[in-house]
Amino acid sequence: MVTSDAQKKANQKWKEANKEKQKIYRYRAQAKKFIRDFATEKDLEELLQLIEERKSML
Repeated sequence: MVTSDAQKKANQKWKEANKEKQKIYRYRAQAKKFIRDFATEKDLEELLQLIEERKSML
């Protein structure tokens, strides 16, 4: 399916206005992929510890 010029322009405008959101979405997706596909048991234990530390800060 071909994207219209208006849609391309709207997408670019959103990307420019939402750089921080894009960064967060990208990091979240990368973290999920790592956990699903690559993490060892040791990695998961470390991540759980980091998550608990972060939760206590919120």
